[in-house]
Amino acid sequence: MTHALNKTLLAAALALAMDAGWAATDCIDLKGGATQRLELVRGKSVLKRFCSPAAQVTVGAPEVANVVVPNVNEVVIVARAVGTTNMIVSGRDQRSTVFDIAVTVDTAPLRAQFDTLFPDEKGIHLGSTGNTLVLSGMVSDSAVAGQLMALATAFQESAAPAAGASAGAGSPPASGVGAPAAAAPAAASSTQPKVLNMLSIAAPQQVLLEVKIAEVSKSLVDQLGATLGYTKTNGSWSYGILSRLLSETGNGITAFKNSTTQLTIDGQKRDGLIKVLAEPTVMAVSGQEASFLAGGTIFIPVAQNNVSGTTTITLEEKQYGVAVKFTPTVLAGGRINLRVAPEVSELNREGIGISVSGSTATAILPAFTTRRATTTVQLQDGESFAIGGLIRNNVTSNIKRFPFLGDVPVLGTLFRSSDFQNDRTELVFIVTPHLAKPLPAAPRLPTDDYVQPTRAQFLIGGQHEGPAKTDAPKDKP
Repeated sequence: MTHALNKTLLAAALALAMDAGWAATDCIDLKGGATQRLELVRGKSVLKRFCSPAAQVTVGAPEVANVVVPNVNEVVIVARAVGTTNMIVSGRDQRSTVFDIAVTVDTAPLRAQFDTLFPDEKGIHLGSTGNTLVLSGMVSDSAVAGQLMALATAFQESAAPAAGASAGAGSPPASGVGAPAAAAPAAASSTQPKVLNMLSIAAPQQVLLEVKIAEVSKSLVDQLGATLGYTKTNGSWSYGILSRLLSETGNGITAFKNSTTQLTIDGQKRDGLIKVLAEPTVMAVSGQEASFLAGGTIFIPVAQNNVSGTTTITLEEKQYGVAVKFTPTVLAGGRINLRVAPEVSELNREGIGISVSGSTATAILPAFTTRRATTTVQLQDGESFAIGGLIRNNVTSNIKRFPFLGDVPVLGTLFRSSDFQNDRTELVFIVTPHLAKPLPAAPRLPTDDYVQPTRAQFLIGGQHEGPAKTDAPKDKP
């Protein structure tokens, strides 16, 4: 009865030991020979047991992996910083076993965040090399790739202080079995944690942008004015009435009775229409900015004061014409996030007049009329959006009159000048992005069919190009 009870208790103890990982098969045999390798993650500890008692434990770089020896058959390895080192364990039989220890970044928390935030992205691979996280694999679009990079960078920044955290702090330095191994002060990683982006994008990454710019400007001018002059001489006195209320053009009807009596009626009606249409096309890679300019460059003099107090005139470059700047980002499902800034500018014919003190000369500096729009939208391949309603509707009216006489009905028209001007401008930008792919074959150019004429064809026949080439007939079998 007692023998059966002892067998039952022994079996239960063995079961508990196996459940706790204390089975004899889990111990490391210190027989020497081949070098063993241990993979650890930064900030965590691991317990290793020996099948035979150890006499001495030595660590090459305690700042990478610190070792604590609680008893002759166990050792606790604390991973402190990313790097590599080795541990030598010597048994009582004078045989030693070498362990190569590699401490890497713990990517399990970051992988859990990836699986939670991006459940549809199954092709993400997460690894590490030294103190650097490596993101690889295939993702659906560049926006997801940017979010993954931002998340990985934040994870690295938050985990960086752990490299300098003290492991086994407060343990007195000692050596030998049964005491903590020699502990060195924890040192921060010599390299700054970073993230290496090796992700690939599944969607096409070239975006072709078509922009149509249409502008209509209409001007309406109505002017009416009059000049009335009458002079009378009586003895040594001369008296009269004079009203000069003409428009700026000076076109009108003039009636003279004599040199002292005249009447001029001036009027003008002017309609103007301007139409501007441009269709620039430009291509860019997803995430990169592209620009287009069809116009010119002008240099404007700019005065600058030197340290000595003198003034130096420098030339500042100013571009004008039809310009487009856009940054596309290809998203999942063929959606395109587009930040576009089209612009139309032109030289103003009037300019700006400036004069210099001490001189009667007047310089005319160029002035620009600019129409610009900036927006960010999301749309599918081939869809268009329009930026319209950029309307300028200016109404200007001026009335000049002679006091009292200009208010007289009918006859007051001769003592008034009326000027009415209405300017209307409407500008529309129509933007259409396309997902572009390389052409399967080289495209034909307009110059492919050009044949240079011979001297006789050019001089005698007056031809600018020779006859078109014809394909040679194929030999019949």
